[in-house]
Amino acid sequence: MRKHSNEELVTRSYLAEFRAVEDEPGVIVGTPIVFNQDTVIRDWAGEFIERIDPKALATTDMKDVRLFVNHDMSKIALARSKNGNGTMSFTVDATGVNMRAILDIDNNAEARALYSAVQRGDLDGMSFGFRVRGQEWSNLDSERPTRTITDISIIHEVSAVNFPAYPQTSISARSTEETDYSPLAEARAKRTEETASDVLEMERLKNSYIMRTI
Repeated sequence: MRKHSNEELVTRSYLAEFRAVEDEPGVIVGTPIVFNQDTVIRDWAGEFIERIDPKALATTDMKDVRLFVNHDMSKIALARSKNGNGTMSFTVDATGVNMRAILDIDNNAEARALYSAVQRGDLDGMSFGFRVRGQEWSNLDSERPTRTITDISIIHEVSAVNFPAYPQTSISARSTEETDYSPLAEARAKRTEETASDVLEMERLKNSYIMRTI
């Protein structure tokens, strides 16, 4: 089984379509993941634009994903995908990942409350927790570089949220769990190390050439 401990754990939220399905009591649908949507992220190292490439989910593990409210994983999941046979399912199209969940509104008070909030339009944000396996950076020397997430290894959970933290072009601080780690700082540090390595290699080649011509 593949381990994900060395991969960045990320949570992102979007103000996206999230609604109850007419004529299907207890069924809600939404879009927890949106492709090519520029979002401005701020952490202790600065600001950067982030987007998810449409190919980022080509090999993503989505076999076991749970549905929560506001990422409260201390509660019982309100729906769950289990190899496509559970109470929640996903489809991927050109715009993002679409979710369909069947809530037990007859026997679960929290499921009933969520369904009512979605049906009334009181709750319209979605979020998802995932791990980053691949990324590309551009314009690292600018005040606001761009990070493209190119590979997501696994999606752990999706949540209905009261306040979408990352609607399109908005700015939000990272969650407290993420403040010790900055992908921007890591990317810049890696670029600095690579530049220093290139300089040393050029010096080595130069000295080698000089010694051969003496």
